[in-house]
Amino acid sequence: MGMIFRAKANKALDRAEDPRETLDYSYQKQLELLQKVRRGVADVATSRKRLELQLNQLQKKSSDLEGQGRKALALGREDLAREALSRRAALQGQITDLETQHQTLQGEEEKLTLAAQRLQAKVDAFRTKKETIKATYTAAQAQTRIAESFSGISEEMSDVGVAIQRAEDKTAQLQARSGAIDELLASGALDDQSGLQKDDIQLELDRLSGGSDVELELQRMKAELAGGPSGGQQAIEGGAEGEKDRQQPEDTPRFEKN
Repeated sequence: MGMIFRAKANKALDRAEDPRETLDYSYQKQLELLQKVRRGVADVATSRKRLELQLNQLQKKSSDLEGQGRKALALGREDLAREALSRRAALQGQITDLETQHQTLQGEEEKLTLAAQRLQAKVDAFRTKKETIKATYTAAQAQTRIAESFSGISEEMSDVGVAIQRAEDKTAQLQARSGAIDELLASGALDDQSGLQKDDIQLELDRLSGGSDVELELQRMKAELAGGPSGGQQAIEGGAEGEKDRQQPEDTPRFEKN
């Protein structure tokens, strides 16, 4: 169970890990380490400077005691001269110890300064490499997304592809339904409630009757043309007399000849 849990945790961590964030975090840690080294160099330099001040004070005091001893001898006070030289000897021991500590601190300061310089160079190199890796990773990620979009395997494009497929299926279903209804109406299996749709028998009869009317009109025109000019004139006069008879009123009296 522990191995399964660790495997799942490792998989989830690998899925959530962003190399760019990891690189930035490592760079931040290196900067913090460099800052600590620089702070250590500053602390050692401060201690060295403090020792130098103490050395200067002790050396000044030693010089003063030497001058007092000389002055006491000049005045004939050998006891005072001896006391001054004794104090100067004690100060000289302290000065020697401080000089030793000063040299040690100076060596540590030089080491820390060199380490800080080397660490600074490594941090700068890591920063350049980090930015290069981040740029390469970003470009590869963009190329992968573009390739997935073109191939249609990305989540966004897969949703779009599903929507397009559903729209095409819906359109094809409606087209098939419309064609089936038209076929059923044409075959007479369904009635047209609007009354505008005619069955095939009525359509055929209308076509035949329309053709018969055309043939009859054509035969009449041929007969008129075959009668010649006199026939045409008689047809015109007959039409005129008929028109005159129609124009007479119905209440006109008619006289019959005995």
